[in-house]
Amino acid sequence: MNKELYEMIFKRKSFHLFRNIGHEHITKEELSDIEKEFSKLKSLVDDIKVKIKIVKKKSILRGQEYCILFYSEKKDNYLQNIGYLGEQLDLYLVSKNIGTLWFGIGKPDEQQLDGLDFVIMIAIAKVDSEDKFRKDMFKSKRKELSEIWTGDNYLDIANIVRFAPSACNTQPWKVEASEKEIKVYRYRKEGKRGIMPKDRVIYYNQIDIGIFLCFLELCLEHNKIKYIRDLFVEEDHEKENNLTTIYHIKK
Repeated sequence: MNKELYEMIFKRKSFHLFRNIGHEHITKEELSDIEKEFSKLKSLVDDIKVKIKIVKKKSILRGQEYCILFYSEKKDNYLQNIGYLGEQLDLYLVSKNIGTLWFGIGKPDEQQLDGLDFVIMIAIAKVDSEDKFRKDMFKSKRKELSEIWTGDNYLDIANIVRFAPSACNTQPWKVEASEKEIKVYRYRKEGKRGIMPKDRVIYYNQIDIGIFLCFLELCLEHNKIKYIRDLFVEEDHEKENNLTTIYHIKK
């Protein structure tokens, strides 16, 4: 992955409303660059076909200029793959002072694009100053480290990846870390889901896991920690803990 994206972790914020962001606009050149950047991103799963489409803002009163629509083949781990790719694009946009919002409830006009199914969208708008992005990530509301991370290893990384964005801030991950392995689980618990329909929680939380893995790998690579990744397919989405990934640390 692009190593420069790591620094954007600390700057990014979710613009739930695009207000007081100035009067600048995303240019045609920037739109073209977004499409080019997407084609360069690293996939979580290599053999899944994906595409994006950038459309003018929908009739959603959030103030965005455009929406980036993500389409994909429906294969094992396709939702995690979109989260992983989309978060790289999210961080790239932040580097260009373009504000973003993972917009799970947004509905496209086209449910399919070239035979691929719509998955999710990101709403975007130009922001006129870096000062309007996050100044102190560590003031964001997140679960305590002890709730998501077991073990005394890689705690410096743990304290960064826990700030990954997730649908309605559900933070559906748990990690078991030893010196040689980092195991990531999608944690499912009845309860907090915000405005998400109950039958869509698992769907969005699989995308969230892809976002989390993007953060985790950027942190590992920033710290020059080499690894081999084993990615698993969930056998039962309804389980409380689904093993998603094991990172085997290479010494």
